[in-house]
Amino acid sequence: MDERIRKWLSMSRDELDDIYLAADAGTIPSGESRGTAIVAGSSRAQSFAKFARMFAWQGKVFDLFPPTHERGILINKVTPFSMTFIVAKVYKDKSWMDDKETIVIDYSSTSFFAQKIRDEIREIEEGIYLGKVWFGKKRILDFALNSNE
Repeated sequence: MDERIRKWLSMSRDELDDIYLAADAGTIPSGESRGTAIVAGSSRAQSFAKFARMFAWQGKVFDLFPPTHERGILINKVTPFSMTFIVAKVYKDKSWMDDKETIVIDYSSTSFFAQKIRDEIREIEEGIYLGKVWFGKKRILDFALNSNE
């Protein structure tokens, strides 16, 4: 796991929010990215992240639509076998946190099971993204993506 992302696992939700709010949207990832679930502020965040990666969610695969690379789709890698499942639309729009531009991962019209989920990500460093997961209008989780691995 990337050392920057490992550090996020020990941060509070407010600290992660400060990092997210200070960042620009950045570029939409392309190709495979490795995911890390973050239960902010939990003393067991590292254990949860390892468990989630082993048994539930390993990351996302982004497929952008040339030539603009401003929109696309993604598929989540899930299960211990990294099966691709749960499709979403990807585009830039306003964040629900601060109305600044962010990268939106929108499941509302692509997945029956995840239709109430909305992810937002911002590029913190090249290829390293911090994300927020919304269920309806309620924030439920943070996550990291590393498209450099």
